[in-house]
Amino acid sequence: MLEKQYFIPEPEEFIAESPLTAELQAIKKERDEEIRSVISGKSEKMLVIVGPCSAHEPAPTLEYISRLGKINQKVKDKLVIVPRIYTNKPRTKGVGYKGMFLQPDPEGAADIARGIRSIRALHLAAMNESGLTAADEMLYPENTAYVEDLLSYHAVGARSVEDQLHRQVASGIDAPVGLKNPMSGNILALVNSIYAAQSPQIFKYRNYQVSSDGNPYAHAILRGGVDGSGADVPNFHYETVMQLAELLNGGGLQNPAIVIDCNHSNSGKKHRQQVRIAQEVMQNRTYDKDFKKIVKGFMIESFLVEGNQKHDEVFGQSITDPCLGWEDTEKLLYKLAEQV
Repeated sequence: MLEKQYFIPEPEEFIAESPLTAELQAIKKERDEEIRSVISGKSEKMLVIVGPCSAHEPAPTLEYISRLGKINQKVKDKLVIVPRIYTNKPRTKGVGYKGMFLQPDPEGAADIARGIRSIRALHLAAMNESGLTAADEMLYPENTAYVEDLLSYHAVGARSVEDQLHRQVASGIDAPVGLKNPMSGNILALVNSIYAAQSPQIFKYRNYQVSSDGNPYAHAILRGGVDGSGADVPNFHYETVMQLAELLNGGGLQNPAIVIDCNHSNSGKKHRQQVRIAQEVMQNRTYDKDFKKIVKGFMIESFLVEGNQKHDEVFGQSITDPCLGWEDTEKLLYKLAEQV
């Protein structure tokens, strides 16, 4: 039996409490278009979605994004850097820390209304501090309305990508949406999800029947898969990427594009392997023009301090999956900029 705890106001109320200023609206509009241009191939820059596995505390997250903003000024002719401000954390077994949306205090009780206010405050501070708009995971589709005005990139995770409502909401978002391959690694299921997100849809959303035009900037994220024995199976290698490219190019999809997730099952969650994976992908881009044409960027998990911790004791270290540390991240971003 479900027990009602308290009423959560509609998104419009939270947005009215903490709206984007005209200056920040202009920044977001410019950033949205810059990312669209990469996905569509109008720009030859590379997209790099980079940041902590989960943004569990505002202070270290803002420090991290402030540093990203300074790097962005140096590499913006080559890279489009999008900070990960991931405030919804999926859990395979359904327990554990589930993100700032539910738990604004990572070791405290659930408080969704306070969580929404914390998230909006964090995004606004990050934009003011760095000039960068961010990415988050669309874990709960109906929650998207609380942050859609702030985000320039939405990701649909491996556990959610075959869900109808995720696909339908993705079809109505104005910003680019990356859809990950499912946990099984099934590429055809990924292509079907992108097709659904790019197509017009009619569905129920927030107590309304709504319609969408389809999102032409919905695209693939390859994150590796897990086989029947639980072993990680990477899918960032040349052969798999080109197999997916053939399906995307032959499937009547708009703006066929692939982003490589350097962590998760591609790295076996060995966070330092992300550097090697990015370099292998860049080498393939160098030697094959078709590979270069369809691989538009990377997703990288990184924070101020390398690794992870069980409790929030080390400032700027992940409390979920292990991440690259700042020094390795900085070196990797400059190296990628040189190679584009």
